[in-house]
Amino acid sequence: MARALPPAVLLLLLSACGGGGEEADPAAETRVPPALSERFHPPEGWAWGLVRTGSAPAQRYGVAAPPRVPRAAVVVVPSHGEPAEVWFETAADLIDQGFTVWALDRSTAGFAPDAANLRALAGRVIRPPPETPLVILAHADGAVPALRALQAGLKADAAILVSPDLAEREPTPAAGWLARLPTPRKAWSRDLPDDRALGLTSDPWRGAVRMAWQTANPDLRATEPDLAWREAHRAASRNVEAEAGNLRTPLLMLNPDAASAALCARLPDCGTRTIPEAGAALHLETDRRRNLLLAEIRSVALAASVARGGAPSD
Repeated sequence: MARALPPAVLLLLLSACGGGGEEADPAAETRVPPALSERFHPPEGWAWGLVRTGSAPAQRYGVAAPPRVPRAAVVVVPSHGEPAEVWFETAADLIDQGFTVWALDRSTAGFAPDAANLRALAGRVIRPPPETPLVILAHADGAVPALRALQAGLKADAAILVSPDLAEREPTPAAGWLARLPTPRKAWSRDLPDDRALGLTSDPWRGAVRMAWQTANPDLRATEPDLAWREAHRAASRNVEAEAGNLRTPLLMLNPDAASAALCARLPDCGTRTIPEAGAALHLETDRRRNLLLAEIRSVALAASVARGGAPSD
C-alpha cells in the first residue's frame, strides 16, 4: 500500500493550495509541560497552521497523519477553554489506527467564527479525496459550532458528538432575566480545579492534562465563560434547533444532555449511546470508559469508509 506524505509536508502543501487565509504557523507550537507523561505529548509529525475567514481572528489548527493512506480524516472540535493539546493522547491512538487527525482550536470571537472556520478548514485545507471520509468529532459545547457548520453546508460523512451541550431554554421569563445578570469573571489561576476536580473525568492523570498545558503555556489559558459567551451559546443553540431540518449528516451522540437528546429524536439519522459512570470528558476518562469512546469513533469512521467503497479492515 502507498505511504502517505509526512504530516508536516502534507500540512504545508495543503496550506499552499488552499489559499484565502490558510497558513503554516510554527509560532503556534506550544511548550510541552515538564514531567508530563509522554503519552500526552504531541503525536509524531504533529504540525500547526492557521485558518481565517472574514474579519474574525485566525484560529489555530493542527494535524498529523498515519504512515500510510488514511482510512478517514477525523476533525476534533474541542470544548470552550480546552486547548487542542488536551486531545493529543486520543489523536495518537486514532493515528495508530490509521486515521488522519485534525484539531481546530476554539475562537475567542464566538460560535459563528468557529463554525465558519470549521467549514473553511474542511473545504479549503483538508479537502479529502473522494475515497477518504470526513468525520467530525466534537466535544461538549463544541457540538454547537459543529452542528451550525453542518447546517451551513459542511460536507461530512458522519459526526460524533461527545457529551454534546446545547444550552437549555429558560423555563420562565424571570429565569431568563436572572441568567442574564452579570457574574464575576474568574481569571485563570494555578489554583483552579483540574478536570478531575470538576467532575469531568475520574482519571487523576488525564484529569490533570489541561491544567498542565495551561500552566506551561500562558497563551492556552482561558477565563470562565462570561455573560456574552453564555448568550452566544444560547442563541447558537436555538439556531441549531430552529434549523434542524438542515441536518442530514449521520450523527452519533454519546452521553447527550437533555436538549441534545431532544434534538436527536427529531432527526432522521441520529442515534444516542450512554456510557455509564463516565464524566463529560470521555477522552480523558479511565481506560475502561475511554476505550468505549475509541471503539465508537473507529466504528463510525470505518462504516463511513465502507460506504465510500473502502475496505472494512486491512
